[in-house]
Amino acid sequence: MTDAYSSSRKIMVVDDEPANLKLLQKTLSRHGYDCLSLISDSREVVKRYTLDRPDLILLDLNMPHLDGFEVMSQLENLDDPLLPPIVVLTAQTGKDFVLRALTLGARDFISKPFDRTELLMRVRNLLDAQLAHRLIHDQKAELEQMVRWRTEELEATRLEVVRRLGLAAEYRDEETGNHILRMSGICAAVARGAGWDEERCLLILHASPMHDLGKIGIPDAVLLKPGKLDPAEWKIMKSHAQIGADLLAGNDSSLMRMSREIALTHHEKWDGSGYPNGLSGQDIPESGRIAALADVFDALTSERPYKTAWSIEKALNLIEEQRGQHFDPRLVDVFFNELDQILEIKREREH
Repeated sequence: MTDAYSSSRKIMVVDDEPANLKLLQKTLSRHGYDCLSLISDSREVVKRYTLDRPDLILLDLNMPHLDGFEVMSQLENLDDPLLPPIVVLTAQTGKDFVLRALTLGARDFISKPFDRTELLMRVRNLLDAQLAHRLIHDQKAELEQMVRWRTEELEATRLEVVRRLGLAAEYRDEETGNHILRMSGICAAVARGAGWDEERCLLILHASPMHDLGKIGIPDAVLLKPGKLDPAEWKIMKSHAQIGADLLAGNDSSLMRMSREIALTHHEKWDGSGYPNGLSGQDIPESGRIAALADVFDALTSERPYKTAWSIEKALNLIEEQRGQHFDPRLVDVFFNELDQILEIKREREH
């Protein structure tokens, strides 16, 4: 019986006896199995397997160099999720041989001398099973890829929403909203210099644009006042940290947790004189301490409705002066170590 299915199936036959190989080749070829790999030296099996990727392996047990058990061990060590079924060809019938072969991955046994009809039926059945296994594997892989694409799409959408929310808050305070792009890039640079892994660096890059989301709740008369705020106005302005945190509460994703953390704590100070909760030192989350540095540096060196831009040198002098007061001393060192990259971020995103 010859058909397209049989002719496309790849069968590897491993036996050190040339007569056995010739007999198996003749039997299988006569029934349409044309893609045959005939191997007499068991040391060649793994190499040929990698090249040919057979759908079924007919394997003798008693061979020189490597016996069938050793060959199965080598194949098992490949960790191939589509390792094909192995049919053991052997004159051995002892229970110990059977159990050992099954343990090492054999799927079936054919006793020598074999019955040709039995051989062909077992070959056909195992090839059918392998084909079904491959189809399920491929379908699973395709579904997993679709899930990855969909997850990436959702993540990209979520990050875009976060970015636009940050821009919405900054748009009332800035002509372009580029502050959040510069500030978030600086946060990531400082975090990386502080030893954060790349995943957390990306997290702070995407979370920090939400730092001033609470400005949405601040009246224009206070937010855009071109002069010093009086005590009542300053109290209103300071409330934006808590407003932002409240707006970001209620979602347990790592992105939203860090966004809320930064919104709430980026105006806290190392010496405890900040707001809204007067936290100090290590009680301030490191993300908030990093955001404080990035926010102050970019705010000082940017023009706002109520002030002109400071020079880079003047802003750096203030950061140095505020070491241990406003800013975490260790992070100030990191900031200066990463200064070249920080200034490049600022130049690239100035307009």
